[in-house]
Amino acid sequence: MKLRRSVAVTVVTGIAATLVAAPAQADGPATWVEWGVCPEEIAIVSPTLQCATVSVPLDYRDPDGVAIDIAVSRIASAKPAERRGIVLLNPGGPGASGLAMPADLVGLGLPSSVSDRYDLIGMDPRGVGLSAPVSCGFTGELDYFSNVPPYAVDDAAVIERARTAKAAAELCVANDTEGRLRHITTANTARDLDSIRAALGEEKASFYGASYGSALGAAHASMFPDTTDRVVIDSNLGDTHLDYAAQRRFGLGVEQTFPDFAAWAAARHGAYGLGRTPAQVRKTYFRLAERLDETPVGYVNGAAFRFTTFAALYGKVNYPALAQDWQSLLRGEDAAVTGAGDRVATPAEMLPWDNFLSAYLAVTCNDVNWPEDVRTYRHAVAKDRKRYPMYGAASANITPCAYWAHEPSEPPVRINDKGPRNVLIVQNLRDPGTPHRGGELIREKFAKRSRLVSVDGSGHGVYVYGDNVCALNVTTAYLVDGTMPKDTFCGPATRRLHADAALRRADTLGQLHRRSAATFGGKAIKEYALPATRG
Repeated sequence: MKLRRSVAVTVVTGIAATLVAAPAQADGPATWVEWGVCPEEIAIVSPTLQCATVSVPLDYRDPDGVAIDIAVSRIASAKPAERRGIVLLNPGGPGASGLAMPADLVGLGLPSSVSDRYDLIGMDPRGVGLSAPVSCGFTGELDYFSNVPPYAVDDAAVIERARTAKAAAELCVANDTEGRLRHITTANTARDLDSIRAALGEEKASFYGASYGSALGAAHASMFPDTTDRVVIDSNLGDTHLDYAAQRRFGLGVEQTFPDFAAWAAARHGAYGLGRTPAQVRKTYFRLAERLDETPVGYVNGAAFRFTTFAALYGKVNYPALAQDWQSLLRGEDAAVTGAGDRVATPAEMLPWDNFLSAYLAVTCNDVNWPEDVRTYRHAVAKDRKRYPMYGAASANITPCAYWAHEPSEPPVRINDKGPRNVLIVQNLRDPGTPHRGGELIREKFAKRSRLVSVDGSGHGVYVYGDNVCALNVTTAYLVDGTMPKDTFCGPATRRLHADAALRRADTLGQLHRRSAATFGGKAIKEYALPATRG
């Protein structure tokens, strides 16, 4: 596989006009939602998906003011007699579309015992896709192509990146002509979830969310403890929002997860030549990164190489492609970097992932105050470059949130640990974007309301997206029967997925979560299956 241009996400802009109304099922609860045919881009994922819209206030402090439509989808339970209710779904981001998520989960092998018990409800969160999408107007003119900051090789690189971050924040203000950006927050999206529950006529709603979806689920369960049923939060950030501390933990996650790839590559040294031992593979990483800092190969410089490696650690299925790329880069092969169809984006050309980048910034910058002094980032980068040498100087780097025009309209959602014991936390021990520490933090904050399932696994995503039998069984038992376990440790997977199944799972995880094109110098590099939040 080559380091080539990839499409991060296709954004559909038509909403209700594309839906064909259909009456609600007679055997379900009273509902104010008319289900119909999904837009073609969504319907093609699964013929069983139905779509609708739910109207919510843009500003919940002004419930009779401007309203926006939230696009929702569902796969209804095939066994109404066994149906418990609904499970609301979120794939992460923030900024990722979730309309296809019900079909994606079923395609990945979601146990039928779960889909029989619940209607699976997907959605495009506010500001995303079909739900009043926001746009900062990011084009090829500005060197802002990814929500993850690039690796800063020195102090001057942080200062230079600050100029780009400031320009990106100013562009968002200039293009926010409808005044939507300030209202795109985790708290408001949690309110939307409860509005959807009410519109569907349900007294309570269960929830499953991964990556940033864990933060949304934690906020939802905290704000609405009386109307949340069974909550599963997967690959956790550690709180109800993505803040600078959570972003800096990407560096920790890479250090903890890279040894899995290093051991894999060392066992295949005869094929790829990356090192006979994990220690040698690690040295190869630094040798390549430093060489590319000085002399890029095609469009791949040291920052792009580090990001590519970070991205590939999100799933073991990415390892062969990553090893192939390293091998080609060691040889200095330009052909490994670009594909025949690659081209540099024109300055006036809107980035196809503009909506994702815009929604991502809105949520992360509106949820919580970020440091505003560039010196804070310079000091953090210098510290994390030593503490987490593989990726710390990227995850500590400055973002547009340092220059965001809007102050948070309300404090970050505080974890409510006084509600029912209904929050199940599942977390891999080694995850580049959401290290295990995130699961520990959320467990401490939810206290008696929660239990933690720690999985001896590598990569991002546990339930259904992973292949750990113990985690699958424990989580399914909770969703189906309400069996809340004690804090549980699940040992490593004892079986290997069939190759086709593994590839299907990785591809679907990528479609759900990868919304950041790893682009540097106007050129996109290989897109791996990674969540947009890095958390």
